[in-house]
Amino acid sequence: MSFRGLHLSDVPKSSWILIIAGLLTLFTTAFLFLEMGEEVLEQETFTADRTAQNIVSMFNSETLRAVMGLITEAGSVIWLTAGAAVIVVYLLFFSSFSRWNAVYFALNMIGISIITTVFKNFFSRQRPEVLAAYDGTGFSFPSGHATGAVTFYGFLAYLVIRSGLATVWKWILGILLIVLALLVAISRMFLGVHYFTDVLAGISVGLFWLLICIIALELTIWNKYRRQT
Repeated sequence: MSFRGLHLSDVPKSSWILIIAGLLTLFTTAFLFLEMGEEVLEQETFTADRTAQNIVSMFNSETLRAVMGLITEAGSVIWLTAGAAVIVVYLLFFSSFSRWNAVYFALNMIGISIITTVFKNFFSRQRPEVLAAYDGTGFSFPSGHATGAVTFYGFLAYLVIRSGLATVWKWILGILLIVLALLVAISRMFLGVHYFTDVLAGISVGLFWLLICIIALELTIWNKYRRQT
């Protein structure tokens, strides 16, 4: 069986695992986001938001809030834009990766910015609290810091997995990047600028778009390989 010159039997087993896991995650995240989005449009109150806020209130403190204020900057527009520019330049001119990685990384970041803006304006959900100091302005659903962090650090984790690093370093760096993305998302609740469902929706949308870009990149690279052989 083939697809535009790509013979499926040539696809490595590791790539099949990534694609199958990615497709299952795509369906799950899409369903989760659509379910929450419908409730937001109907201006329903989520029990999960109240429960999460109570839990955050139990553990929150001035020290923890200060730490979360620093962590949340790792998902800011300025930081991610500057970081994305550096990564694209590196992938194009200084790495052994195919230049298609730079193309899809750029598409990954530009696309999520557009998608997040469209969704925010469509759902027009008000924030629990407006705090300009923590980029807590504009509409709330989904969390832009969550979508940006998941797509940015998630793609970096993918590059680490595809790199020639030793397996132990792939695990260490991959886990650290994923944890950082989740901490950025969680920090939005501790700072009081997002509801739990905003953050969960942001993770869902970010993961959905990230996997779309990674799967498209894998298919592009396979197709390129087939044409060269």
